[in-house]
Amino acid sequence: MLLDNKKVVIIGAGPGGLTLARLLQKKNIKVQVYERDYDKNARVQGSPLDLHQDSGLAALKEAGLIEAFQQNFLRGADREKIMDQNAETHYSDHHHKKEDDFNNKYFRPEIDRGVLRSILLQSLMPNTVVWNSHFISMEPQDNGWLLHFKDSASVYADLVIGADGANSKIRSYITDVKPFYTGITMLEGHIEGASRNTPVINTLLEGGKIMAFGNNQNLLMGQKSNGDIGYYASFRVPEDWRIHNGILHYNNNEVLQWFQSAYSQWNPIWEQLFTAATPPLIPRPIYCVPLDQYWVPNHNVTVLGDAAHVMPPFAGEGVNMAMLDALKLSRLLTADAKTNMLETIAAYEEEMRARTSVIAQESLQNGEIMHNEYALKSMVEMFSKH
Repeated sequence: MLLDNKKVVIIGAGPGGLTLARLLQKKNIKVQVYERDYDKNARVQGSPLDLHQDSGLAALKEAGLIEAFQQNFLRGADREKIMDQNAETHYSDHHHKKEDDFNNKYFRPEIDRGVLRSILLQSLMPNTVVWNSHFISMEPQDNGWLLHFKDSASVYADLVIGADGANSKIRSYITDVKPFYTGITMLEGHIEGASRNTPVINTLLEGGKIMAFGNNQNLLMGQKSNGDIGYYASFRVPEDWRIHNGILHYNNNEVLQWFQSAYSQWNPIWEQLFTAATPPLIPRPIYCVPLDQYWVPNHNVTVLGDAAHVMPPFAGEGVNMAMLDALKLSRLLTADAKTNMLETIAAYEEEMRARTSVIAQESLQNGEIMHNEYALKSMVEMFSKH
């Protein structure tokens, strides 16, 4: 096996990195994950993730974790409403969608990000993840890399895998190709105790998701575990809006005033999202890799997930592609085929780029549809066909 007596280091403890670690450990590969978060509870996890049969769920099945997923997914959270800016419903599948249908390839069960992370973490050998490890740089050593971290000792790895997200530092050791700004920014918010703090919105959600469209703008929200709600206001602004918007994002009143001005044609019913939010609200510019990106493969470093192919979230494929990357890479690295490491990495990256380029293009197209004047009509037609 290619990785016999080799040390693998994964940078980043998101779903992709943790899935890969689990799959490699099942094959008795020595692997360590380094994560800059102080510990597993250091950040508020965003909106739930919907996993797909041929990607995210397939990876969990091979990892031996599908039963844990089925015990912890958010039943009914995949149910969808499409609404207009006045909170009028134009499409709903709440009354005809089956609740649990894991044999249906179109079933996309939702799970809270924090719960998925816990399932993956609990599946790993003790001390696999080294928390509070802020990667700084790495340099070639022998046939591998010497990795340097802030305020901790350097470590050697025969193979480095960057699973460190859209702002990956590992990616720069592989390619100079940069993601481009799509013209869309999303303002992320989180509401605790939704039934108490946003009763009207909570009633509209009915435990599922809402996509609301109007005036080339969106409000996208979904039920989280513990009765919380995660949501995004999504709109077109210049790339530097997050820096120069003049809003104190820790101040709900300032954010509310922005919403009342920027979303002036929207019904005040939506204002509960901003008055009840737990600060801060976080601006997230949406980026995408060039669809024709290419780099020359290396024998001892590669990337997966957003580090490899960040894309807009408008096809719901980001985490699924990351977990599928982990599945496909683990199979190649642990196969008995007589190939060398360079050939293996090259094969993984070629397939990964081709596969995710198609998904990124779909995500870009969906983003355009969702932020134009015909968004409501187009999305109702799209969901009605499904």
